[in-house]
Amino acid sequence: MTTPTILIVEDDPDIARLLDLTLRDARYHTLTAQTATSGLVLARQHTPDLVLVDLGLPDFAGDEVARRLRATHDLPILILTAVDDVDRKVNLFAAGANDYVTKPFHPDELLARIHVQFRHRVGKRLVDVGALRLDVDARLCTYREREVPLSPREFDLLCLLARTPGRVLTRPEIARALWGAGVVVADNVIDVHLSNVRGKLRRQGGYGLIRTARGVGFAVRSPAEPTGSALAAPGAA
Repeated sequence: MTTPTILIVEDDPDIARLLDLTLRDARYHTLTAQTATSGLVLARQHTPDLVLVDLGLPDFAGDEVARRLRATHDLPILILTAVDDVDRKVNLFAAGANDYVTKPFHPDELLARIHVQFRHRVGKRLVDVGALRLDVDARLCTYREREVPLSPREFDLLCLLARTPGRVLTRPEIARALWGAGVVVADNVIDVHLSNVRGKLRRQGGYGLIRTARGVGFAVRSPAEPTGSALAAPGAA
């Protein structure tokens, strides 16, 4: 299964560093932002699996971040707060937060709360794009209810693209998401995996589901997107 990515939105550099180290030691990928605005931009660009956001940010509050994220994303949101006020905590849930952690916190408590959020999502993680379905927990890919046998890496690659249909991901974005930051992955490695996925989809009748944007990257076509997109490279299926 693809390693979950957690977005940290925290303006205190010491706390942000502690969170980053704690999460990386627990085998999560991390993204960090110091302001609410930059955090929302990263969430839009990378679609993390969970967002950990401080309540007191320099531009606007963490509950407003939760409210804006909830309008467009279905993901767990945890608020870090130093405010021990019942009414304020209730308002966090109203804004869309799934849980909160009161400062100062123990790293084990934070990890436990994160684990609970991921556990609650078990059985709910289905990625559907038209006739294509990816059951993340069962590691099962089907097209028109026919199984498409994929290797673990092929499944993760197709799932990554299918989570944001129509959005083109570059090779560096794909490499960072699947292999981790700092790992050098040759372009032809990604191309071979994509070629294998395309071939297996074609054998089940799934023609043209993955398109190539010339000089940019790759995307799973959204259901509304015509198969003969002008962005598809010659010969791309």
